[in-house]
Amino acid sequence: VQLQASGGGLVQAGDSLRLSCAASGRTFSGYLMGWFRQVAGKEREFVAAITWSGGSAYYADSVRGRFTISRDSAKTTMYLQMNSLKPEDTAVYYCAARSVVAVVRSSGAFDFWGQGTLVTVSS
Repeated sequence: VQLQASGGGLVQAGDSLRLSCAASGRTFSGYLMGWFRQVAGKEREFVAAITWSGGSAYYADSVRGRFTISRDSAKTTMYLQMNSLKPEDTAVYYCAARSVVAVVRSSGAFDFWGQGTLVTVSS
């Protein structure tokens, strides 16, 4: 399984950014896919998750209404559309896959991880 995250960058508060995660190596039917973020010195934090087959989405309270998780119709790429970005959204963002579709928000429950992509939001 390979997960390749991209799309990070430096933006100003209030701007938008879209992260992508290319998934390959197997079919992900029945998987839960998610985005986490981490700031240096802090634990990895759940951001959003999506059931790969059904497309049901789940969000952390801190991003609900601003971020949207989705996947393409070919089910090979996951996205995180981030709107109304705030300085506190600054972090390294990781995509992850869990081989069981039951929704969890703990990073320890995810089996596969992509490399991180840095998002920096200036005030």
